[in-house]
Amino acid sequence: MAEKAEEKSLNVNEESDPKRKHKGKHDKPKPWDDPSIDHWKIEKFDPEWNQSGLLEVSTFSTLFPQYREKYLQECWPIVKGALKGHGITCELNLVAGSMTVSTTMKTRDPYIIVKARDLIKLLSRSVPAPQAVKILNDEMQCDIIKIGSLVRNKDRFVKRRQYLVGPNSSTLKALEILTGCYILVQGNTVAAMGSFKGLKQVRRIVEDCVLNKMHPLHHIKILMLKRELAKNPALASENWDRFLPQFKKKNVKQKKVKTNEKKPYTPFPPPQQPSKIDQQLESGEYFLSDKKKLAKQWEEKQVKQAEKVAENKKNREQAFVPPEEPKTHNQDVSNIDKEDVIAMASLLKKKAKEFRKQKSIDKIDAEEFIAGPSKPSKKKSKSFR
Repeated sequence: MAEKAEEKSLNVNEESDPKRKHKGKHDKPKPWDDPSIDHWKIEKFDPEWNQSGLLEVSTFSTLFPQYREKYLQECWPIVKGALKGHGITCELNLVAGSMTVSTTMKTRDPYIIVKARDLIKLLSRSVPAPQAVKILNDEMQCDIIKIGSLVRNKDRFVKRRQYLVGPNSSTLKALEILTGCYILVQGNTVAAMGSFKGLKQVRRIVEDCVLNKMHPLHHIKILMLKRELAKNPALASENWDRFLPQFKKKNVKQKKVKTNEKKPYTPFPPPQQPSKIDQQLESGEYFLSDKKKLAKQWEEKQVKQAEKVAENKKNREQAFVPPEEPKTHNQDVSNIDKEDVIAMASLLKKKAKEFRKQKSIDKIDAEEFIAGPSKPSKKKSKSFR
């Protein structure tokens, strides 16, 4: 009877605890199954956890654009000092345009090299050094979102990227406040720093904006409503979809105004257009054999090919045509001299013509006529004795 009573008590305990599906030697309470323990909390690293250090040297390097060279030279002592406290060495190579970080014998935190890699990545993406150094904290994470390859058209990409920034960076500031992340839009990437939850929201907003799925302002409205709903503890375990607005993409196409020109009314239908067979009958091609048709098509093809070859040859020869030389002052002077010579020749021809006319009337000396009237020379008359 006692055994039956024990079995009944066990059955009652199992019914009272519905979560317990099976029993066994491993089904025992664990020390970490305590509701007071926050499993998501990231504890600060203590160097005593790894007193021996690291066995191997880990190195990461990244390239940076040329326009960042001057700024990196100025802020490099800040970066070097921040990494020195964690036992990380950094090197700035201006010749190769790269930044390198590596572990040393003093490095104790094995994950700090990954943080250092993220630091140089942020510096290469134009994040200011005082902000980028915050990534070394355990509670700070980063994400670099590539948006350059999401849109092919450059003008469309620039316009959608501007939606993220907004007028006077108002949209970007609102996103930073609501997500709790630092956001920087630079070139083909968007750099974000913050918690994992905030980074997930930022990536979704950026990709939806660039892919033209949803405008950032709609996301801002949804985030503001979620913030208000989170303040109400009664709605903590409920679905919020019924409270959130549903934005649908609307592409309203403008209707083109049709201008119907009224044609003169005719009771007769339009004449029927000749078909392809009718055209072949008219030209006589319909009665040709297949061999002659192929020959005719080949001739037409050869004619078109010859015209195309001649056109291409003409276009190639145009590159070898010398340009017109600019006119200089000497050429203008020579042209004026030529005009004077032509005018003189025409004048001489005119005078020669007049001389022939006068010669028939009376005897005139040609040299005197051309030279013009002159004083008669006094000659001594010879005296004949």
